[in-house]
Amino acid sequence: MTHDLLGRHRAVLPDWLALYYEEPIEITHGEGRHVWDSEGNRYLDFFGGILTTMTAHALPEVTKAVSEQAGRIIHSSTLYLNRPMVELAERIAQLSGIPDARVFFTTSGTEANDTALLLATTYRRSNTVLAMRNSYHGRSFSSVGITGNRGWSPTSLSPLQTLYVHGGVRTRGPYAELSDGDFIAACVDDLVDLLGHTRAPAALIAEPIQGVGGFTSPPDGLYAAFREVLHERGILWIADEVQTGWGRTGEHFWGWQAHGQHGPPDIMTFAKGIGNGMSIGGVVARAEIMNCLDSNSISTFGGTQITMAAGLANLNYLLEHDLQGNARRVGGLLIERLRAAAAQVPAVREVRGRGLVIGIEITRPGTDEADPATAAAVLEAAREGGLLIGKGGGHNTSSLRVAPPLSLNVAEAEEGAAILENALRSIT
Repeated sequence: MTHDLLGRHRAVLPDWLALYYEEPIEITHGEGRHVWDSEGNRYLDFFGGILTTMTAHALPEVTKAVSEQAGRIIHSSTLYLNRPMVELAERIAQLSGIPDARVFFTTSGTEANDTALLLATTYRRSNTVLAMRNSYHGRSFSSVGITGNRGWSPTSLSPLQTLYVHGGVRTRGPYAELSDGDFIAACVDDLVDLLGHTRAPAALIAEPIQGVGGFTSPPDGLYAAFREVLHERGILWIADEVQTGWGRTGEHFWGWQAHGQHGPPDIMTFAKGIGNGMSIGGVVARAEIMNCLDSNSISTFGGTQITMAAGLANLNYLLEHDLQGNARRVGGLLIERLRAAAAQVPAVREVRGRGLVIGIEITRPGTDEADPATAAAVLEAAREGGLLIGKGGGHNTSSLRVAPPLSLNVAEAEEGAAILENALRSIT
């Protein structure tokens, strides 16, 4: 049955539409932190549909909100007043930390970043953008043009002039051996030098923790130091919170807050987890930036009533049940458990992350050379053991990505860690 579906998939969908596993699986339903495939196999889900199932599968509060809204009206477009959209925008504006904030809803993180680039380049009258090496910001023509991860950048053509900055990856590159303070200073010096050789850029766009890049991050405070340099020159800071927002890091509600010594970003993008699987993305910006466009614009499906109802219910649940605190507590236990297991596996170069966003980098033992084949083997072994995880990385996709729903409990964390430990040991 699955084999038949795979054949049909390959007959009508693009070759570049990636599927996990040598024998791809069809996920048919889920509950809590578990999903089932069409063969009846149950899995502990530690990837959540690429970080989209943020709270839980089939969360009753969200499914009820969607069902009730669907019984009233599903969609009307942004040409009409939309109460759920206004209510969710009010909540996000307040939570963003951005003064006099305005919110624009899209259907994905790609579209959100695309909108942020439109705003920044229009506001600054510049098409030059600074981005981080190893970054990923989406698959649209403009967001591919600022993606610093070669594996996800299919073309060099772009409407933007993009200049890439050091700092997104702490343990690789020319500054890897420096202390955190010296690492930040070296990256700032590199930024200042770069700015001396180019016309004034519109913005720097950066993920506080690089998602597709393998959950890599700089030392806390790097983007605060960058912001000081940027602010002196009027250059905007765009924080891409598509994967790091909503308390997933545990320590902060937004990833940028680890770098917030000089205040919030000028523009922030979000998506994925807020909809708990429904298609919601968006941009938050100061009013003067958001309102800088001098032509009409709408979003046909951004902010549609049914997705906004889901987002409101999901956000309420997250806040009322302190899932950020749960991510900090359970995530801390999971990271330590995985680090202890990885210490016995020579192929594991590093276990990194915070909260419930954890990366495990796989290399050839005794070297820094990426080993994508071994990473893929661990992915397969974890699935066979009943655990779904992801993969990524800027070095030939050799990092495993662990990002469970934020309601993960201690018993499930222990279970998943044990399965992943066995999967890692299977490669030695």
